[in-house]
Amino acid sequence: MYAIKAIYDGVNFKPKQPISIKEPHEVVIMFIEPIDKADVDNPLYLLKPNLSKTPVLGRLNGTIRIPDDFNEPLNEMKEYMY
Repeated sequence: MYAIKAIYDGVNFKPKQPISIKEPHEVVIMFIEPIDKADVDNPLYLLKPNLSKTPVLGRLNGTIRIPDDFNEPLNEMKEYMY
């Protein structure tokens, strides 16, 4: 079983991702929610990601803090410990 997202414009279904299945399959189509007319004319999946930006190593350094008692046993689990 495979699941994909697509946009239905009233006539055609436009997949949001490539489909690599070549043989015939039975499908089930579910209409989830309506989208704005602007989204049908210019869907986000047609936009290519900006690959020119290079990731910055260490950008999140100092934003995550692990408490000093992280490895200490939890009081809630005392009855299960031996």
